[in-house]
Formats: sequence, C-alpha cells, structure tokens
Amino acid sequence: MPLKYIPYFKDPIKGQALLDNFTRTLKYSGNDKVGYKIKRGMPLYETKLIESVRGNSTSEACHTKQSEVSCNDKKPQNLLLRGECLSACAYLKEQGIEVDLVYIDPPFASGADYAKKVYLRKNPKIAEMLEGENEIEMSEDFKGFEEKMYGDIWNKEDYLNWMYENLTAIKSVMSENASIYVHLDWHIGHYVKILMDEIFGEENFVNEIVWGYRIQGVGKDFWGRKHDTIFYYRKSDSYIFEPEKENIIYENPFIDTKVQAPKMDKITEKDKQYIIECLNDKKPLNDKFKNLLFNSYYSNVYVRDVWDCDSTKPLISGSSEYLNYITQKPEGLLERIIKASSNENMIVADFFGGSGVTAAVAQKLNRRFIHCDIGINSIQTTRDRLKELNAEFDILEIKDGISLFRNPAQTMDKLKTLIVGLSENENLDKDFWFGSIIDSKLGIVPVSVPNLLDSGSKMLDIVAMNELINKGLNTLDEELDVKKVIVYYIDIEDLEGMQRFIKEQNTHTLIEVELRALGELLDEVIDEDYIEYHLEQKEQGYELEITQFLSDRVNQKIKAYNEKKATQSIKNGKIFTPISISENGLECIEYISIDCENADRNATWKSSSEIKITKNSFVIKNGVKTKEFWNGKITSSKKPLRLKVRNICGDESVIDLN
Repeated sequence: MPLKYIPYFKDPIKGQALLDNFTRTLKYSGNDKVGYKIKRGMPLYETKLIESVRGNSTSEACHTKQSEVSCNDKKPQNLLLRGECLSACAYLKEQGIEVDLVYIDPPFASGADYAKKVYLRKNPKIAEMLEGENEIEMSEDFKGFEEKMYGDIWNKEDYLNWMYENLTAIKSVMSENASIYVHLDWHIGHYVKILMDEIFGEENFVNEIVWGYRIQGVGKDFWGRKHDTIFYYRKSDSYIFEPEKENIIYENPFIDTKVQAPKMDKITEKDKQYIIECLNDKKPLNDKFKNLLFNSYYSNVYVRDVWDCDSTKPLISGSSEYLNYITQKPEGLLERIIKASSNENMIVADFFGGSGVTAAVAQKLNRRFIHCDIGINSIQTTRDRLKELNAEFDILEIKDGISLFRNPAQTMDKLKTLIVGLSENENLDKDFWFGSIIDSKLGIVPVSVPNLLDSGSKMLDIVAMNELINKGLNTLDEELDVKKVIVYYIDIEDLEGMQRFIKEQNTHTLIEVELRALGELLDEVIDEDYIEYHLEQKEQGYELEITQFLSDRVNQKIKAYNEKKATQSIKNGKIFTPISISENGLECIEYISIDCENADRNATWKSSSEIKITKNSFVIKNGVKTKEFWNGKITSSKKPLRLKVRNICGDESVIDLN
C-alpha cells in the first residue's frame, strides 16, 4: 500500500478549494475516475536502492571529496527508476527533485503486440572442442526466439484517462523553465493534443513537430504512414529554447536556367558539404562549382518543424545503435531536442524510457538524467548502455507492485494456471471476470483479476470497487446462483477501509466479496536459476568459472517456441530444426557480475567486475567492448562475495559465495 499520497499541486490558499475548476474539455467515459485520482494525489511508495553504478575511473568507491558528495547526496545525480510514471513522479516530488526537460515516447495505443528477439549465446565449453571456432560463421549459432514483452492494446477512454493522470503528474515535477516533448503517431495523438492543451494550457503550446522517415511497409491502399508527431509544450513563457540551424543548397527558381552550371541532381552530398564548408569559411570554390551559385540557392537557416530522416537518422535497425529494442528511437532525434531545450547540468527525464536513448544522449551532452520504466528489460538495457558510457547513476526499484511480475503479458497468460481450479466460463462478462472456480459448497465462484496490461488497474481503489459492485455483480446471471466472488488486487489504498466500503455498498446482493493479494500468488512461483561454479584464487586475484546453468524459464520459452514452430512447419510443409540447449546450459547466459564489497544478500549491489555477452556472443568487460568470446570465466582482484547471473530472457539470480 502507498505510504501516503502526494498532492499534484501546491497547497491551496486557506479557504480556497484545490480543484474547484477541475473540468474536462474532452468528454469521454471515466472522467470522474481521473478527477477522483487527481484530488486524491500521487501514491508514494517505498523505494529500494538496487545498485549504485560508478564510472570505471572511480571503481574503488568514493574516496575523494567530490565523489563523496556524489555518492552520499540525498539526491543522486542520475537515476534509473523501475516503477510507474505516477509513482516515480511522487518519489521525485517527495525528494524535491524538479526536472528541466521531459521527453516521453509512451505507448501509441497502436493495437500491436511487441516482442523481443531472444538469442542464444556461443557456448564456451562447446567452443573449446571446436578447432578454429573464431573463424566459424556467426550465423551458424545465431539461433533465437521471440518473447512477447507487452501489448499496446487499449480501450480509448482508458488510455486517455491514463495519459491525463500521467501528464498531470509529470507537470507537477517540472521546473518553471521546463519543456515537454510527447512523441506519438496517428493512432491517438490528436486526442492527446487536446489533453495537453487542457493540462499545460493552449497558450503554452509551442510546436507540432513532424518526424518523417523512410522505411519498409508502405501501404498499398493508402498513403504510406511514414511520420510520427511530437507535441512540444512549455510550462511557462520562461522556457529554454536554442534553435538549431542547418545548411541548405537547393535550386533557385529566380535564376535564368540558361546559365551553364552543374545540375543539382548531379551534385553529390559530399560535393554539397564541400560547398557549404567553403561558404562558411569564406574559401574559394573549385572551378567545377564556381557557377553553381548562379542557378542554386544556399542558406543557413533555423530548423523547421518538419524533421526528415537525413537530419535525425531514424534508420537504427541494423546499425551500431540498435539494441534489439523494438520501439527504440535514434540518438540524433534526442540530441536535437536536448540541445535545443536544455543547458548543461540540467535534468532531462524520460518516464517511458524504453531502450534508454534519452539517458544515453543526456549523458553524452553533459546533462543529468532520470530514466523511468516499468519493464525490467528496459532497466537492464539502459543500465548496460550507460555502463559503456562510463556514467554514474543509482538504480532504484519503487515498491508500487510492478515487481510482482516481470512481464505483464506473460503473467496474464500464466495466471490461468496459477489460480488453482480456474477455468474459463462463457456465461461470465469478461470485462469483469477472468474466469471461475468450482467450490464443493458454494458452487461457481467468479474470479476478478487486474488487467496487468492496463496501468490504471494496478490500484484497487474505491472507484474501481464501486464499479465492480454496482456493475460487475449485476452481470452475474441469477441461474448461476453465485454466492461468492474472489477479487485479486496488486495494490489497495486501505484494506480495512475497502472492506468497510464493500459492506456498505453491497446491499443489493447477498454475494460475498473476498479480497486476495495477487502478490502472494505470484511470489510462490518465482524460482531462481540453478548455477554451479568453481572459485579459485590465482596470483593476480580470483577466477570464477561457471560450470553449469539451468533455467526453467528459458527452457519453457524454448519448448513453447519449438512446439509452435513445429505445428507451423507441418502446415507449411517445411522442415523445422528445433532449438536445443546443451547439458551445461551456458549459452543461456547474457550477463555475469560479482560483488566483492557486500556479503549481505539484501545489500545494494556493487559490481566489482562484470561481463556482458552480446547477441553476437562478443564480450563487453566492465563496460568496454571487445572482439573476444566468453570463456566461461570472470575475474576480480578481490575475493567475490556474491554472484549475479542474468539469463537471455532477462531474469537475474543472485547467490552467496561465502
């Protein structure tokens, strides 16, 4: 449960109501729910410091005066927060942290399912037995499978309610000179524009930016939808904006075309760059281009609000930037935004951080960053990305219920097997009931489970319970003779208060409403991976070799993938070779870290030495990329006290080495 609720806005003047003017411009179902939540405030939860990452140059912890300030300050320079946008904003507000620039790339309500490609790594034990392994073509071992991460499937009203609350929370932690960029597309962007007019004020709208790109997938029955929309708002008229300029050479329609000069369509990009450099530096042009300016036009102008692919480099798939993150945006896009709307040392925040591009670019541009996301894959990807940039940051987990499940889409599927006796029931309204169980005394017992794909359902509050009592119970057919329902919840405002509310409101039926914590159900099935290792002291320090790694989760995913592909191959008449795991299972390892500082299992993690194995099976040692393959070992100068291993699906296991 929340520790308390943090007001979105400053305390009102005595005698003045806080939200007398809370009216909605865009009318749709659920406006009253948002009003209730805004008046209630943002939920503040406990936070746990998971890991404190310091740059490679200061790996011996904080010895200097300057480092002590960085490590011990109540407000860390940079933050990675795993939790909801709403609870992250509550944490920042409680800590007195204001952000100076916000970029968010939230779900687009696109109706699509997003999956991560999971790759097996090169097994070091098998590599030892193969002569000339380094020369073997990587595609031979480049096997992988898809893992569904989340579904961007929303009811429009639910999405707008969710966005309204998030945007209001974000505004509450923005400094007076801050700006916000909200990245969306044609699915829902026009509705969110109206929300932003309402929240930030129409007078604070600055730009609607069109970000165009040229990639595959052009529609045959419509114009190719090849642009996103970015809404740019300021919080006040004291916002920061330093516009970028670009050099342009294009045909001048006002010049006599009879003048002999090179045609623009024959001028290469390299030629244009040469011309621009000569003009900027006031150097003479080569003879080839002397007449060019007679029938062309050169200009150094401010960038307009239409950004094409040449200026922001969106084609990241297959490039060195791409991190196997389906919704990843290019660094060039964020570089333009961060340079224009912030100064050095200011705080840049992304509350739907994804692959961590905002944090990475902020680090490169000498800004401070706050990265927030509910996904463990996002936190891990960003953590590893920033480690390579030698960044210093803290990773915090907000205890807002998000840690109860690793992946909402997968968990929703698994709940069907976790709830003993649960089965689907066609006679139940699926908007309220997940299924039912059969009780020998009570008969049919409908079961309600929060939709983990809908962030708004994570809190069972009075509004949600009132709807379930007055609508959900009424959907139960009298012929079913329901005497009891079970309602699972992730989080709840006040358990005793909720039980009193149910008793007071549920007067029109004789149905008992039982509340159960979903966390207790999920905690029982969280199993860590099995790890065998050999630790040996050497002349230069310690060497730890992993000899066996078994992951039930990875095995289950591979089994499901093989069964699916085998069925498809029978239908298509194609041969399918199933993915198999070796006896030692080392190809299922993605990341290894050892802590030589803390023996306590619950202590903040200190990575004294670490290895990241890329999807190409190359090793990144302590943030430094190499062209080496992993040999199954990791070394350290001090004796390791704890070992952390991450499998290719992102699950991390920690074992004591004492």
